[in-house]
Amino acid sequence: MKSKLDFLLALVFLIVLLPVYIIISLAIIIDSGFPVFYKADRGGYKGVPFKIFKFRSMVKNADKIGGGTTALNDPRITRVGAFLRKTKLDEIPQLFNILNGTMSFIGPRPELLKYTNQYEGEEKLILEVRPGITDYSSIEFINLDEIVGGENADEMYEKHVLKKKNQLRIKYARTVSFATDIKLFFLTVFKTIKKALTFMTK
Repeated sequence: MKSKLDFLLALVFLIVLLPVYIIISLAIIIDSGFPVFYKADRGGYKGVPFKIFKFRSMVKNADKIGGGTTALNDPRITRVGAFLRKTKLDEIPQLFNILNGTMSFIGPRPELLKYTNQYEGEEKLILEVRPGITDYSSIEFINLDEIVGGENADEMYEKHVLKKKNQLRIKYARTVSFATDIKLFFLTVFKTIKKALTFMTK
């Protein structure tokens, strides 16, 4: 039932947001050229890797220039990318992931393969639930760049964030329900709007 509802809602949102997709795509092309989308490997349901879709918010080949964690004021972020990240609009192409069945709206936020391949014990529960656009961890760490700071972002992430995020992912996997999903959906909307308004009024 959840996967069917996800598919129908993603299809509706995709049609409604089509003008937004076009505007963002043009802005990215004008600002930094092609490609418009960024695709990267993530650990998926049952541990099967998949490609996550995002609007490209960094310079081309950014993953070859720096680490996997985005630092505060990361120089790889483009002008348009900064706006997309602060408003979370870079995430909306993940509607394609929902349509192809690799993600849900609500579920453990997918992680880099170098981390999911090291999951052990309770952490393996995370991979028993389809990953999502948002969950407890993405709400808790909505300002991740500010938490990891401007230097040694990967090191800071691994030392001070990853374990806590996994605990929150496990919490979702253990308490997954329709009521939980509804609560997380509205919490995400509230936090995202708050973050976007803060950015736009600075």
